[in-house]
Amino acid sequence: MTTCSLVQPLPSVLDAPPTFSLLHRRKSIGDYRPASADLERFNRLLSRLGRHSAPLDIDRLATAARQLSAAMGDDAPACIAERISWIEAVAAMVTDPDWQAANDVADCARLVIDYVNDPCGLIPDWLPRVGRLDEAIVVDAAWPLLGGETASYRDFARLRGVEADLRGCTPEELHFNRTAWQVAREAEAALAAHRRRVRESSYVPAPSAMFRIH
Repeated sequence: MTTCSLVQPLPSVLDAPPTFSLLHRRKSIGDYRPASADLERFNRLLSRLGRHSAPLDIDRLATAARQLSAAMGDDAPACIAERISWIEAVAAMVTDPDWQAANDVADCARLVIDYVNDPCGLIPDWLPRVGRLDEAIVVDAAWPLLGGETASYRDFARLRGVEADLRGCTPEELHFNRTAWQVAREAEAALAAHRRRVRESSYVPAPSAMFRIH
């Protein structure tokens, strides 16, 4: 089962129409100036992942990075940290031999992980606070397709752990696949519905009507 939570948005400038003014256009992200060829490859990847906004330019990327760097603290901004957690879940899903993802989802997930593992990304990881902004943008573009599957995988991993505990073995030792997860999920839902009915009713007989003899 999943719970709804508010997603921390990436800077809105990333989805704004590009400006063609030559004044004040930023060419660098922090101390790093991305190559135009790298940006073209990045935009092609975003298009393959389903991003429909106008291709990104360095000015908007640099503006977004500056906005995120202006926040207090040394850690990655919340919007990037949240998407890093998405990436970690996608990586676990891709490498789990027990999970059978749909082909289009699997292909999309592999594109994301291949980019994350590529040492020649658009933005170097060593940049403070925003070094993984490009990875956050990549997984954000893919999330409309990956989000539901990743949530299902997280629930699969949870129920696999529950079943393994019940059987006294490790999750790796348990024969558990997508079909077994669906069966376990239905059983859990049925148990929850039964417990809800018990709470809403009672096994104690209803009290007898009171009679008064005149």
